[in-house]
Amino acid sequence: QVQLVESGGGLVQPGGSLRLSCAASGSIFRINHMGWYRQAPGKQRELVAGITNSGSTNYADSVKGRFTISRDSAKNTAYLQMNSLKPEDTAVYYCNVELQQFERVPVTRAYWGQGTQVTVSS
Repeated sequence: QVQLVESGGGLVQPGGSLRLSCAASGSIFRINHMGWYRQAPGKQRELVAGITNSGSTNYADSVKGRFTISRDSAKNTAYLQMNSLKPEDTAVYYCNVELQQFERVPVTRAYWGQGTQVTVSS
């Protein structure tokens, strides 16, 4: 079993900052990729940022220069530092982790967190 626990969402004023965390636990041999997605009401879920096990990152154009994704491999945890937040960043943010559970079973599966609400409003 694999569990993902997200934290750090909340209400913030425009221009403010938040830091999201996603901790993976359970039967994990290797995490290949960790990412943050978001879904606003009436819109499709979209990739916000991702990071590979080698540290390569990618970002949606709308958050480049404002958001930073990082990971602590020892803790199987990913972070999303969000600065200069805008009302259009309001959404439910989901953590996604692609991992291999067992060394002898070369299968990679994706797991989702439960989501955390981020609201940017004055």
